[in-house]
Amino acid sequence: MKRPLAILTIVCGLLATLAFGGVSPAALAQQAPLQDKPFAEHKVVLQLSDKDPKKEALVISVANNLLKFYDPDKVAIEVVAFGPGIDLLRSDNENRKLVESLIAQGARFDVCLNTVETIERETGKRPDIIPGATPVQVGVAQILLLTENGYTLVRP
Repeated sequence: MKRPLAILTIVCGLLATLAFGGVSPAALAQQAPLQDKPFAEHKVVLQLSDKDPKKEALVISVANNLLKFYDPDKVAIEVVAFGPGIDLLRSDNENRKLVESLIAQGARFDVCLNTVETIERETGKRPDIIPGATPVQVGVAQILLLTENGYTLVRP
């Protein structure tokens, strides 16, 4: 009787491998790799999960102040936007130029694809996100990855 169970286990494993293209489900949800900033002495992740112009302005201000206080090569800044916070990264957001300026100075802005896909499902239209944003499958998972790799989480 143990043999059929072993065969069933093998078959299920093969089916799972085929269903995921030979990749584990965890590997499918890859997050953006860590920034390549070998001289960064400070690493900060800013969380944005609110659709609030004041919070958007505060995140932009904090990122800008960090870049001014430290040399841009000495600080790694990553803004992770998820849920209603992705509004900052929409192409029609009034802060678009400021965000693009921060990206040009080395800050990274991550947009949660789970949120983008939820909006698309609910509205039938995919939100238009600025081209400089870095897509990550799960915003909160990106924050965990960063904090596990020495980033300090700040939620302005």
